[in-house]
Amino acid sequence: MKYPILLKIATVIVILSCCSWGFLAHKTIHQLAIYSLPKKLQIFFFKNVDYLVYNSVRPDVRRKDDPSEATKHFIDMDAPIFGKTPLDSIPKTWKSAVKKYSVDTLKKYGTVPWEVIKLQEKLTNAFRNKSKDSILYYAADLGHYISDAHVPLHTTINYDGQLSNQRGLHSLWESTVPEMNLESYNLYQDHKAHYLKDPLAVIWTKLGESNVMLKRVLSDEISASEGFTDDRKFKRSERFGAIRKNYSGEFAKAYAVKLENTVNNRMLEAVKTVSDFWFTAWMDAGCPNLSDLLVISDEDKNKLKSEKKIWKNNELIKNGLL
Repeated sequence: MKYPILLKIATVIVILSCCSWGFLAHKTIHQLAIYSLPKKLQIFFFKNVDYLVYNSVRPDVRRKDDPSEATKHFIDMDAPIFGKTPLDSIPKTWKSAVKKYSVDTLKKYGTVPWEVIKLQEKLTNAFRNKSKDSILYYAADLGHYISDAHVPLHTTINYDGQLSNQRGLHSLWESTVPEMNLESYNLYQDHKAHYLKDPLAVIWTKLGESNVMLKRVLSDEISASEGFTDDRKFKRSERFGAIRKNYSGEFAKAYAVKLENTVNNRMLEAVKTVSDFWFTAWMDAGCPNLSDLLVISDEDKNKLKSEKKIWKNNELIKNGLL
């Protein structure tokens, strides 16, 4: 990357605490996904890595001004209307789901799986038309929603721990913990993007995995709380005349220990899924040659080769490339 992620997080940190993976995690996932793509597609994305990484958080930024945006980031699988076995009761296609529940109901409880498929189709068409701007635009947005589907708290009505006396858990799990520990995370995995025969089934599978993880996300917070007084567990601050209570850095560290490598692993799983969806869109478009959309120099190729070597050694942060 031309501008290290760790130095660019700040500027727009005015988003809601319950949005999605934190800015740093989203940017990391998008960058790492590029390394798993096949060479013909990889060099195109690598040449545009700054755009893809910077705009990986665009959907979260839109939430401030677009009231229709929020529902695209989650699905409350445990909402009573979906019954005790949501993966069985919720129709997988948008048309069938609308027929059963109505558009308003689905928007109330979240539409992330269908947003992913809608953008997958748009990205495929962008590849087919060889429209550089559209390819990059839809790839960035698609990667964001796919990443959100890998977050356990994006699959529940208890999205911020507000129903279990754990308010603030959302940003703690997906923002604070990874941002505090990214330097110790394993960011390399031997994954080569592969074609998805049924993208819709895949995104539902990932949502199911996320929902299964929810129990541990909640229970580890309870376990980590043992021995913490309220004053140590939380920090209080005043903003606009109101007292805000957030998890303390000390507690975040204790919670991260309880979580072990689950957040790291979920990030890597998101990386794999994002790369697979990008690759599938390109394949479905007929594997268009993108070389005429930009100039690729030997320097670009050597830079990519060098960066991938550093990635394989898990030294991206050490070398200022993340």
